Amino acid sequence: MTKRILICTDLDRTLLPNGSQPESPKARNYFNRLISRPEITLAYVSGRSRALVEDAILEYGLPMPDWVVGDVGTTIYRVDAEGWRPWPRWEEAIAPAWRGLTSRELRSLFTDLPNLRLQEESKQNRFKLSYYVPLPMPVRTLQAEMTLRLRALGVAADLIFSTDENASVGLLDVLPERATKLHALEFLMQHQGFDPAGTVFAGDSGNDLPVLISAIPSVLVANASREVAEQAEDLARKQGTLAFLYRAQGNFLGMNGNYSAGILEGLHHFLPETRLWMQPDDDS
Repeated sequence: MTKRILICTDLDRTLLPNGSQPESPKARNYFNRLISRPEITLAYVSGRSRALVEDAILEYGLPMPDWVVGDVGTTIYRVDAEGWRPWPRWEEAIAPAWRGLTSRELRSLFTDLPNLRLQEESKQNRFKLSYYVPLPMPVRTLQAEMTLRLRALGVAADLIFSTDENASVGLLDVLPERATKLHALEFLMQHQGFDPAGTVFAGDSGNDLPVLISAIPSVLVANASREVAEQAEDLARKQGTLAFLYRAQGNFLGMNGNYSAGILEGLHHFLPETRLWMQPDDDS
Protein backbone atom coordinates (compact mmCIF):
# COMPACT_ATOMS: atom_id res chain seq x y z
CA MET A 1 0.00 0.00 0.00
CA THR A 2 1.29 3.47 -0.92
CA LYS A 3 2.11 5.59 2.12
CA ARG A 4 -0.10 8.69 2.37
CA ILE A 5 1.79 11.88 3.14
CA LEU A 6 0.21 15.09 4.36
CA ILE A 7 2.27 18.27 3.99
CA CYS A 8 0.85 21.21 5.91
CA THR A 9 2.52 24.58 5.53
CA ASP A 10 1.98 28.12 6.66
CA LEU A 11 2.17 30.68 3.85
CA ASP A 12 3.62 34.05 4.85
CA ARG A 13 7.36 33.82 5.43
CA THR A 14 7.18 30.02 5.34
CA LEU A 15 6.25 28.93 1.84
CA LEU A 16 6.05 32.51 0.59
CA PRO A 17 9.45 34.25 0.42
CA ASN A 18 7.99 37.56 1.60
CA GLY A 19 10.35 38.14 4.51
CA SER A 20 13.65 39.99 4.65
CA GLN A 21 15.88 36.92 4.23
CA PRO A 22 16.89 35.62 0.79
CA GLU A 23 15.19 32.67 -0.91
CA SER A 24 17.21 29.81 -2.42
CA PRO A 25 16.67 30.05 -6.21
CA LYS A 26 15.70 26.42 -6.80
CA ALA A 27 13.69 25.85 -3.65
CA ARG A 28 10.19 26.43 -4.98
CA ASN A 29 10.91 24.38 -8.10
CA TYR A 30 11.93 21.47 -5.87
CA PHE A 31 8.84 22.00 -3.74
CA ASN A 32 6.54 22.02 -6.78
CA ARG A 33 8.14 18.82 -8.08
CA LEU A 34 7.63 17.12 -4.73
CA ILE A 35 3.99 18.19 -4.53
CA SER A 36 3.27 16.74 -7.99
CA ARG A 37 3.70 13.24 -6.53
CA PRO A 38 0.46 11.25 -6.16
CA GLU A 39 1.37 10.16 -2.60
CA ILE A 40 1.15 13.70 -1.28
CA THR A 41 -1.76 15.74 -0.01
CA LEU A 42 -1.06 19.45 0.37
CA ALA A 43 -2.72 21.70 2.93
CA TYR A 44 -2.10 25.41 3.32
CA VAL A 45 -2.45 26.49 6.94
CA SER A 46 -2.59 30.24 7.18
CA GLY A 47 -3.81 33.29 9.04
CA ARG A 48 -5.04 34.56 5.69
CA SER A 49 -8.67 34.56 4.58
CA ARG A 50 -9.72 32.56 1.54
CA ALA A 51 -9.41 35.61 -0.72
CA LEU A 52 -5.88 36.37 0.48
CA VAL A 53 -4.84 32.71 0.10
CA GLU A 54 -6.08 32.81 -3.49
CA ASP A 55 -4.12 36.05 -4.03
CA ALA A 56 -0.94 34.34 -2.77
CA ILE A 57 -1.45 31.34 -5.05
CA LEU A 58 -1.73 33.63 -8.09
CA GLU A 59 1.05 36.04 -7.12
CA TYR A 60 3.64 33.37 -6.32
CA GLY A 61 2.52 30.65 -8.74
CA LEU A 62 1.91 28.17 -5.92
CA PRO A 63 0.54 24.69 -6.53
CA MET A 64 -3.17 24.37 -5.83
CA PRO A 65 -3.68 22.70 -2.43
CA ASP A 66 -6.09 19.92 -1.57
CA TRP A 67 -7.11 21.63 1.69
CA VAL A 68 -6.88 25.12 3.12
CA VAL A 69 -7.00 25.82 6.83
CA GLY A 70 -7.54 29.57 6.85
CA ASP A 71 -8.18 32.46 9.22
CA VAL A 72 -5.75 31.07 11.86
CA GLY A 73 -7.70 27.81 12.01
CA THR A 74 -11.31 29.03 12.07
CA THR A 75 -12.10 27.91 8.50
CA ILE A 76 -11.35 24.73 6.55
CA TYR A 77 -11.89 24.37 2.80
CA ARG A 78 -11.64 21.33 0.56
CA VAL A 79 -10.20 22.36 -2.81
CA ASP A 80 -10.87 20.18 -5.86
CA ALA A 81 -12.34 20.27 -9.35
CA GLU A 82 -15.62 21.54 -7.89
CA GLY A 83 -13.87 24.58 -6.40
CA TRP A 84 -13.40 25.73 -2.79
CA ARG A 85 -15.92 24.06 -0.51
CA PRO A 86 -16.22 25.10 3.16
CA TRP A 87 -16.29 22.19 5.58
CA PRO A 88 -19.43 22.72 7.71
CA ARG A 89 -18.43 19.88 10.02
CA TRP A 90 -15.56 22.00 11.34
CA GLU A 91 -17.74 25.04 11.97
CA GLU A 92 -20.19 22.82 13.86
CA ALA A 93 -17.32 21.53 15.98
CA ILE A 94 -16.02 24.96 17.08
CA ALA A 95 -19.30 26.89 17.43
CA PRO A 96 -20.32 25.68 20.94
CA ALA A 97 -17.29 27.35 22.59
CA TRP A 98 -18.78 30.79 21.90
CA ARG A 99 -22.31 29.88 23.04
CA GLY A 100 -23.97 31.25 19.92
CA LEU A 101 -22.12 34.57 20.03
CA THR A 102 -20.18 35.98 17.08
CA SER A 103 -16.93 37.92 16.95
CA ARG A 104 -18.85 41.13 16.24
CA GLU A 105 -20.87 40.67 19.42
CA LEU A 106 -17.71 40.09 21.46
CA ARG A 107 -16.04 43.33 20.36
CA SER A 108 -17.84 45.37 22.98
CA LEU A 109 -15.96 43.51 25.72
CA PHE A 110 -12.69 45.18 24.77
CA THR A 111 -13.55 48.71 23.59
CA ASP A 112 -11.96 50.29 26.67
CA LEU A 113 -8.57 48.60 26.17
CA PRO A 114 -6.33 51.27 24.60
CA ASN A 115 -3.70 48.96 23.13
CA LEU A 116 -6.14 47.11 20.87
CA ARG A 117 -6.93 48.29 17.33
CA LEU A 118 -9.38 46.28 15.26
CA GLN A 119 -7.98 44.81 12.09
CA GLU A 120 -9.78 45.41 8.79
CA GLU A 121 -13.23 43.84 8.32
CA SER A 122 -11.79 41.54 5.64
CA LYS A 123 -9.65 39.96 8.38
CA GLN A 124 -12.59 39.23 10.69
CA ASN A 125 -15.11 36.41 10.49
CA ARG A 126 -17.80 34.86 12.66
CA PHE A 127 -15.25 32.96 14.73
CA LYS A 128 -12.21 35.23 14.43
CA LEU A 129 -11.83 38.57 16.21
CA SER A 130 -8.52 40.13 15.23
CA TYR A 131 -6.62 43.13 16.58
CA TYR A 132 -3.39 44.99 15.96
CA VAL A 133 -1.22 45.47 19.04
CA PRO A 134 1.67 47.99 19.28
CA LEU A 135 5.15 46.66 19.91
CA PRO A 136 6.66 46.25 22.37
CA MET A 137 4.06 45.70 25.06
CA PRO A 138 3.22 43.18 27.83
CA VAL A 139 1.02 40.93 25.70
CA ARG A 140 0.52 38.27 28.36
CA THR A 141 -1.03 40.80 30.74
CA LEU A 142 -3.39 41.93 27.98
CA GLN A 143 -4.31 38.34 27.11
CA ALA A 144 -5.03 37.58 30.78
CA GLU A 145 -7.41 40.55 31.11
CA MET A 146 -9.24 39.64 27.89
CA THR A 147 -9.55 36.02 28.98
CA LEU A 148 -11.12 37.04 32.30
CA ARG A 149 -13.76 39.08 30.47
CA LEU A 150 -14.56 36.24 28.08
CA ARG A 151 -14.87 33.71 30.89
CA ALA A 152 -17.28 35.98 32.73
CA LEU A 153 -19.63 35.47 29.77
CA GLY A 154 -19.02 31.73 29.72
CA VAL A 155 -17.11 32.06 26.44
CA ALA A 156 -14.21 29.64 25.94
CA ALA A 157 -11.53 31.21 23.76
CA ASP A 158 -7.89 30.92 22.74
CA LEU A 159 -5.92 34.16 22.29
CA ILE A 160 -3.15 33.72 19.76
CA PHE A 161 -0.38 36.31 19.42
CA SER A 162 2.06 36.70 16.54
CA THR A 163 3.99 39.51 14.88
CA ASP A 164 4.01 40.99 11.41
CA GLU A 165 7.73 41.58 10.98
CA ASN A 166 7.33 43.69 7.86
CA ALA A 167 4.85 46.06 9.50
CA SER A 168 6.48 45.85 12.97
CA VAL A 169 3.13 45.29 14.65
CA GLY A 170 1.63 42.61 16.86
CA LEU A 171 -1.35 40.51 15.78
CA LEU A 172 -3.77 39.22 18.40
CA ASP A 173 -6.51 36.79 17.36
CA VAL A 174 -9.42 35.80 19.61
CA LEU A 175 -10.66 32.37 18.52
CA PRO A 176 -13.06 29.77 19.88
CA GLU A 177 -11.31 27.35 22.18
CA ARG A 178 -9.87 24.51 20.08
CA ALA A 179 -10.13 26.49 16.85
CA THR A 180 -6.40 27.11 16.41
CA LYS A 181 -4.26 25.83 13.55
CA LEU A 182 -3.35 22.83 15.72
CA HIS A 183 -6.92 21.79 16.41
CA ALA A 184 -7.94 22.30 12.80
CA LEU A 185 -5.08 20.07 11.65
CA GLU A 186 -5.90 17.40 14.22
CA PHE A 187 -9.53 17.49 13.04
CA LEU A 188 -8.44 17.18 9.40
CA MET A 189 -6.07 14.30 10.17
CA GLN A 190 -8.65 12.44 12.24
CA HIS A 191 -11.53 12.75 9.79
CA GLN A 192 -9.45 12.15 6.64
CA GLY A 193 -7.39 9.29 8.05
CA PHE A 194 -3.90 10.81 8.01
CA ASP A 195 -1.29 9.18 10.26
CA PRO A 196 0.87 11.59 12.32
CA ALA A 197 3.92 9.59 11.18
CA GLY A 198 3.17 10.63 7.60
CA THR A 199 2.33 14.25 8.39
CA VAL A 200 4.72 17.22 8.49
CA PHE A 201 3.85 20.82 9.34
CA ALA A 202 6.02 23.86 8.56
CA GLY A 203 5.76 27.32 10.09
CA ASP A 204 7.65 30.39 11.25
CA SER A 205 5.56 32.57 13.57
CA GLY A 206 3.75 32.84 16.88
CA ASN A 207 0.42 31.60 15.58
CA ASP A 208 2.21 28.43 14.43
CA LEU A 209 3.46 27.67 17.95
CA PRO A 210 0.57 25.40 18.99
CA VAL A 211 1.47 23.05 16.12
CA LEU A 212 5.23 23.47 16.38
CA ILE A 213 5.24 22.32 20.01
CA SER A 214 2.75 19.49 19.48
CA ALA A 215 3.33 15.82 18.67
CA ILE A 216 2.79 16.53 14.96
CA PRO A 217 6.21 16.41 13.25
CA SER A 218 7.01 20.06 12.53
CA VAL A 219 9.74 22.14 10.97
CA LEU A 220 10.63 25.70 11.87
CA VAL A 221 12.11 27.32 8.77
CA ALA A 222 15.52 28.98 9.17
CA ASN A 223 14.19 32.50 8.57
CA ALA A 224 11.96 32.34 11.67
CA SER A 225 12.85 34.93 14.27
CA ARG A 226 15.20 33.97 17.06
CA GLU A 227 12.46 34.74 19.62
CA VAL A 228 9.98 32.32 18.02
CA ALA A 229 12.65 29.63 17.65
CA GLU A 230 13.71 29.88 21.28
CA GLN A 231 10.11 29.92 22.50
CA ALA A 232 9.21 26.89 20.39
CA GLU A 233 12.18 24.88 21.61
CA ASP A 234 11.60 25.86 25.24
CA LEU A 235 7.89 24.99 25.20
CA ALA A 236 8.45 21.74 23.30
CA ARG A 237 11.15 20.75 25.78
CA LYS A 238 8.81 21.41 28.71
CA GLN A 239 6.03 19.26 27.31
CA GLY A 240 8.25 16.48 26.01
CA THR A 241 7.70 17.02 22.29
CA LEU A 242 11.14 18.31 21.29
CA ALA A 243 11.75 15.19 19.16
CA PHE A 244 8.87 16.27 16.91
CA LEU A 245 10.35 19.73 16.25
CA TYR A 246 13.06 20.26 13.63
CA ARG A 247 14.76 23.62 13.14
CA ALA A 248 16.05 24.06 9.59
CA GLN A 249 19.78 24.87 9.44
CA GLY A 250 20.49 25.14 5.73
CA ASN A 251 22.95 23.25 3.49
CA PHE A 252 20.32 20.68 2.46
CA LEU A 253 20.63 20.28 -1.33
CA GLY A 254 22.87 23.34 -1.24
CA MET A 255 20.03 25.59 -0.05
CA ASN A 256 19.86 28.07 2.83
CA GLY A 257 16.95 26.66 4.85
CA ASN A 258 14.76 29.73 4.41
CA TYR A 259 11.12 29.45 3.32
CA SER A 260 10.42 26.43 1.06
CA ALA A 261 14.05 25.30 1.37
CA GLY A 262 13.41 24.85 5.09
CA ILE A 263 10.19 22.96 4.43
CA LEU A 264 12.04 20.52 2.18
CA GLU A 265 14.85 20.12 4.71
CA GLY A 266 12.34 19.30 7.42
CA LEU A 267 10.51 16.85 5.19
CA HIS A 268 13.76 15.04 4.52
CA HIS A 269 14.47 14.92 8.25
CA PHE A 270 11.14 13.29 9.10
CA LEU A 271 10.51 11.43 5.81
CA PRO A 272 13.92 10.66 4.23
CA GLU A 273 12.36 8.96 1.21
CA THR A 274 11.05 12.32 -0.04
CA ARG A 275 14.53 13.49 -1.06
CA LEU A 276 14.37 11.40 -4.23
CA TRP A 277 11.13 13.17 -5.18
CA MET A 278 12.53 16.71 -4.97
CA GLN A 279 15.34 16.92 -7.52
CA PRO A 280 15.25 16.19 -11.25
CA ASP A 281 17.60 13.33 -12.08
CA ASP A 282 19.95 15.67 -13.96
CA ASP A 283 20.07 18.30 -11.20
CA SER A 284 23.10 18.01 -8.95
